[in-house]
Amino acid sequence: MELERNTAPQYFELIQRIGQLLEQGRRAAAQSVNSIIVQTYWEIGRHIVEFEQQGNIKSEYGSDVFVSLSRDLTETYGKGFGRSNLVYIRKLYLLYPISGTLSHQLGWSQYYELLKIDDPLEPSFYEKQCALERWSVRELKRQKEAMLFHRLALSRDKEGILELAKSGQILEKPEDLLRDTYVLEFLSIPEPYHVAESDLEERLIGQLQQFLLELGKGFAFIGRQYRITLGNRHHYVDLVFYHRILKCFVLIDLKSNEAGHADVGQMNMYLAYFEEEENTEGDNLPIGIVLAREKDEVVVRYALKNISSKLFIGKYQLYLPNREELQQKLEEILSKNQAS
Repeated sequence: MELERNTAPQYFELIQRIGQLLEQGRRAAAQSVNSIIVQTYWEIGRHIVEFEQQGNIKSEYGSDVFVSLSRDLTETYGKGFGRSNLVYIRKLYLLYPISGTLSHQLGWSQYYELLKIDDPLEPSFYEKQCALERWSVRELKRQKEAMLFHRLALSRDKEGILELAKSGQILEKPEDLLRDTYVLEFLSIPEPYHVAESDLEERLIGQLQQFLLELGKGFAFIGRQYRITLGNRHHYVDLVFYHRILKCFVLIDLKSNEAGHADVGQMNMYLAYFEEEENTEGDNLPIGIVLAREKDEVVVRYALKNISSKLFIGKYQLYLPNREELQQKLEEILSKNQAS
């Protein structure tokens, strides 16, 4: 006899639990398949390299060994063995000579993107970050293009850069949240531009998933134009988030031009309000970020002096950064540390 749906709440709970198990199983199965493919390609790369070493062959893209392998493997086993793919399969083994160092959370498509990077420090960082933040291939591509590694590395010394490359970005304190520059190219605002703060906010909400990716791991959106009432006057915080790792509110105020001392004072007031009125047991002190198009370092330094709140000034840009300039700055930091 068929169950009466309206009289069997336990039945709906059973359906929900089965659905959750199916989703978990499917994700685990997909991850297992991806891990097996990566491990298989690593073994293929090892055999190619050992074949080269025995025959004293120097393999490069388009060389005879790859032409022959691509033709014969494709004829026998089907797609997946183009010359480009074989080159990167070989590179996978050379970059990760110990198979145990491969991440089981990344698939071949993600490793394929990592293997395109020539800089020796970047692949390790993006691999760790990809696993930490569960980036899709599309998200990984976007962060590579936006030069996330370089933007984070420029605020560190040599030891900090090497640790960043080795372990990824570890969030332990409020300062770890801040990026020197936030890249908002996904808003597709053409240059030259002049965008009002309300329009910028509207566009960010429309692209909230991309904005959360740029902010980094752990952000949960709470609301926009969050109202604060003080002395019968209403004030509005542009964007409010909660950071589940640092366990605190994160307030963001958007500025279409340069951040000034008045913006610092306003954010400091917002933080004091959230600390006293919004925080509950277990919450840490709130963090404030004034996100502006420009900032005067001298003005910012004096404006923030003696302020005990976790308050930061960040910059945003609406176009992708220049790779050559960032690479040069990074090399200068590394060489300067080596010289000293």
